[in-house]
Amino acid sequence: MIDWPRFVEIVQSHQRFLVTSHVRPDCDAMGSELAMADILEGLGKEVLVVNDFAVPPNYRFVDPGKRLKQLGVDVSADELNAYEVLVILDTSAWAQLGAMGDVIRAFPGRKLVIDHHVGNDDLGAEFFKDTKAEATGRLVIEAADQLGVEITARIAQNVFIAVATDTGWFRFPSTTGQTLRLAGRLVDLGVPFDTLYQQLYENDTLARLKLIGRTMGRTKTELDGRLIHTYIERADFDALAAHPADSEDMINMTLSVGGTEVAVILVEQKTGGFKISFRSRCEFDCSRIARLFGGGGHKKAAGGFIDEPLQTAQAKVLDAVRKAMT
Repeated sequence: MIDWPRFVEIVQSHQRFLVTSHVRPDCDAMGSELAMADILEGLGKEVLVVNDFAVPPNYRFVDPGKRLKQLGVDVSADELNAYEVLVILDTSAWAQLGAMGDVIRAFPGRKLVIDHHVGNDDLGAEFFKDTKAEATGRLVIEAADQLGVEITARIAQNVFIAVATDTGWFRFPSTTGQTLRLAGRLVDLGVPFDTLYQQLYENDTLARLKLIGRTMGRTKTELDGRLIHTYIERADFDALAAHPADSEDMINMTLSVGGTEVAVILVEQKTGGFKISFRSRCEFDCSRIARLFGGGGHKKAAGGFIDEPLQTAQAKVLDAVRKAMT
């Protein structure tokens, strides 16, 4: 159980808040950040949201006011030490914080983590975590309720985006009756869920469609079709003029193949190495495998990183998955 009275006590006794989340952002991260910023400002607090990423082009509609600032571009690390409380959302892992990790290590004030992922590093913070929550957005709305903040239409939209995307638009096993009741509450507050769906899932670029085709074209299955895997190299992004965010959700596409139980995709990063994503629709624990590669997540969905050439990375990752599946 989250100690919400403790969280309320900290918020009420401080004025200046810094909010951040993980690199390679998804809508749960960004939606939770924006909603938390509005919640704190609703209490008269001063808030700055800073990350070690630029908002991906396909997600810019999430932040029309450009509130998500980029470290080293919009704000320097030295400017951040003046804040009293640092709130880390949707991650508990150093490896996912990029250059914000150095900011967090040096931060002189109080540090809080609000997250729903399994496992956590020692971030020197107080944790407000519920691994049973379907999204960090759920915890943000709980925080608002505990603080007695009115849920505005903008807060509702950002939380809806967070929860809807992290549950695969309410189709993942993490979706519960409570999830749908929360969605209904947010829709009643004016969330245009049909428009949001179009912006998220029916607004692809031609480059993304070509990247999907190339990635799906090299997909392979093993273990009588139970394991499916593919990869994306930096050269693929360059050749197709695609953005790294265009690889989002491709791993879920592979699981649409009948008979598959576990999916793996390796995506080469601009700075080198491969981001690894794992998905499962059986008892296979993705988070346990992800921890072997410096990552974490949930039983059904997790991620890690490996700094090796493609063939070596594939061999190490797939060997670990095969061993766990047999």
